[in-house]
Amino acid sequence: MSGQAPCPLFVGIRSEDFDTAAELRKLEQGRTDIGAIVTFTGLCRDESGTLSALELEHYPGMAEAEINRIARQAIARWPITALTIIHRYGLIRPGENIVLVAAASWHRHAAFEAASFLMDYMKTDAPFWKREHLADGSVGGWVSSKDEDEKMRERWKQS
Repeated sequence: MSGQAPCPLFVGIRSEDFDTAAELRKLEQGRTDIGAIVTFTGLCRDESGTLSALELEHYPGMAEAEINRIARQAIARWPITALTIIHRYGLIRPGENIVLVAAASWHRHAAFEAASFLMDYMKTDAPFWKREHLADGSVGGWVSSKDEDEKMRERWKQS
């Protein structure tokens, strides 16, 4: 976007949990140009009551590069003034954080659109793999992305 200052971008991939409020304070610190921040926090859920943990693996180096590539696409498409993306890997227990996307902009529409775009693309394009560890001690197979995830991603090519 012309006339827009460079957008501060933070991408973190780590095993340890994050504090959403603390990450937002970092994103906002010293900024008076932010009119809206949209956050998405993805949590590990246990739909059936049998999940002990979700194991998330990633391709180090490539995962960071792909998330940065997706983030740059969002920054080029919307007037984003700051962006934080954190994605965890390792064993994640039900109720724990998996991913944080915080998109700041002058106006809410751009922040909402960018956050949604980022999640839709990260869900299908970022090299993360997951499998379930069940309470009975068994381990499931690696889970592939869903058709619905692909459809959500494709809608951005039409808009």
